[in-house]
Amino acid sequence: MTNRLFYLFVLLIAVSCSNVTPPEPVLPVPSERQLAWNDMEYYAFVHFNMNTFSDMEWGFGDEDPDLFNPTELDCRQWARICKEAGMKGIILTAKHHDGFCLWPTATTEHSVKNSSWKNGEGDVVSELADACKEYDLKLGLYLSPWDRNNPEYGNEKYIEIFRAQLRELMTNYGDVFEVWFDGANGGTGYYGGANEERRVDKLTYYDWENTYKIIRELQPEAVIFSDAGPDVRWVGNEHGYAYPTTWSNLLRDEIYGGMPEYSNKYSRGQENGTHWVPAEVDVSIRPGWYYHKYEDHKVKTLPQLLDIYYNSIGRNGSLLINFPVDTRGLIHEKDEEQILKLAEAVKADFAVDLAAGKKAEATNVRGNSKKYKASNVTDDDPDTYWSTDDGVIQASVTIDFGEETTFNRFVVQEDIRLGQRVKAFSVEAYSNNKWEEIDSQTTIGRKRILRLPETTASKVRFTVQDSKACPVITKIGIYRAPKVIIEPKISRTKDGIINIEAFDSGLDIYYTVDGSNPDVNSLKYTAPFNWAQKAIVKAIVVDPNENRTSTVSVAEFDIPKTLWKVVGKYKDDEKANLIFDGNENTAFTVDESAPVDFVFDLGESLKIAGFKYLPDQQRFDPGIIFNYKLYLSSDGKNWKQPVAKGEFSNIRNSPVWQTNSFSPVNARYIKFTALSPAEENGKVGIAEFEIITQ
Repeated sequence: MTNRLFYLFVLLIAVSCSNVTPPEPVLPVPSERQLAWNDMEYYAFVHFNMNTFSDMEWGFGDEDPDLFNPTELDCRQWARICKEAGMKGIILTAKHHDGFCLWPTATTEHSVKNSSWKNGEGDVVSELADACKEYDLKLGLYLSPWDRNNPEYGNEKYIEIFRAQLRELMTNYGDVFEVWFDGANGGTGYYGGANEERRVDKLTYYDWENTYKIIRELQPEAVIFSDAGPDVRWVGNEHGYAYPTTWSNLLRDEIYGGMPEYSNKYSRGQENGTHWVPAEVDVSIRPGWYYHKYEDHKVKTLPQLLDIYYNSIGRNGSLLINFPVDTRGLIHEKDEEQILKLAEAVKADFAVDLAAGKKAEATNVRGNSKKYKASNVTDDDPDTYWSTDDGVIQASVTIDFGEETTFNRFVVQEDIRLGQRVKAFSVEAYSNNKWEEIDSQTTIGRKRILRLPETTASKVRFTVQDSKACPVITKIGIYRAPKVIIEPKISRTKDGIINIEAFDSGLDIYYTVDGSNPDVNSLKYTAPFNWAQKAIVKAIVVDPNENRTSTVSVAEFDIPKTLWKVVGKYKDDEKANLIFDGNENTAFTVDESAPVDFVFDLGESLKIAGFKYLPDQQRFDPGIIFNYKLYLSSDGKNWKQPVAKGEFSNIRNSPVWQTNSFSPVNARYIKFTALSPAEENGKVGIAEFEIITQ
């Protein structure tokens, strides 16, 4: 009888544990379409349109349709590269701000049907849709709300045209996973020959509620992207970085597309956000979004791409990397090379999960139920998770390797089906009979990846320090990423001192200064050196232990700035010298009403054939010049007509090096006039300024 009572007691306990209620969702939570989008994680942008052929970022809208004429268009090549890179889909700029449509739309004559490409019978959207199906990729489409070509832009008739274009795209090309709406709306344009500025009320003009209904009707599984979502939001910059604290929750009803204060106030999401609108991190593999031949040597390096990967996907975002398809209609071979390097490096970093199947214990398990046990975080099953009792928002999971183990990556994921919950957490390592904290962070969301110092320990402890409700952790992964052999970084100071740096320690560097490719027989870099003339410096990194060699790094330098100085209004401001210090991360920025003159004395007369401008690179509240004029002078007093003037298109969202060439002029003095700022803050600034000599 006693045994029967004992077994009955055990059975009751087992039934009780198995019937423990799951945690209540913490609102907001994602929809099914958002969950499917989150699982994609990584996909491609393709900027390919009229701007590819006009060599611009933002076309004016007056371009001849016949200018669009790719000679080797191959969407299958795009799809193959994206598939090999590990991407899950491709979003195409079907229409950019200039209004040129990549499909034979019935809504405008400004489309491929009036180009000589394929005798007007071509359809880029259709070719990409077919390629995506062949390579098992999902198709996304970018449709610019702003149209600098259409004569009706700004009135109600244009909204009918815009919606008709949307219906064509949502009807004729199969399933669409994302519809992308840009926040750039209204400004100067061709507008059918009016050549004027047209502004719209970004909040009300597009009647977004009824525009979105078209997508919901025709593509119910597609997510909609814009600053305000409604499904996916912009991360607030085009650098490829989410924030150390990134919430998928958003105060969505306070936001509209193109909202000036969006980046500073809303782009990180809000802990108390009312809607689930996760962040998409968009960045181009080159400085510009569209192809420019002069950027062929400016494709992002593996260190840059790895930083982007870890700071986007690794910070609760999805990563959208842009390929500026070239005038042939192909992803450039240099872009392909770099993106496949990233794929190889990421695969190596996460090749072996050291935590998989290891013993895991928790300080609290929900209802003491096996359903919510600690080992759920190491079983690689996305449908299981560890959770605690209601009200327990501080708890730990300890993973025991069973032996001393070396690692440098830590991955943690929440089960976002129940909402984003964790507000703060830490990671500790157990070694030499003591625990030591090796990192602490804030939000997790779908995925958080930490790059840790190389650490050897027998145990790792993950602690939730604060949470909106009981934590729900579905995955903890621990990895050891191998040493990466990549091209070195080359820089030069104002005085012509050249520095070459390897990404990792314990590596050899070899270099040349004549433009030839280096090898182990070239000059060996041991310390910074002076080079007081033009140079094309190339360098490689070599691992002497494994005989592995990096690809070649290239830096092109004009004459050094040893004699240069700032004159005029800012001559006594020490910070003005940051313009010439060779460090792209420092800048001289002023908060003054435009126009603002920056005047430079080069110290000698030079034959000047162009200039390069890099705006203030700080991520928050930078000084960026939009409209400019450049003057040259022999004496610093008499300034002739400007040798260059114009705008740095899209520089606010893409604050990269700007290059302008002109007919050579002999001069000693330069006056660079900022006519207007690109940012709402009114500031103008210069991180670096260079000249092109002949």
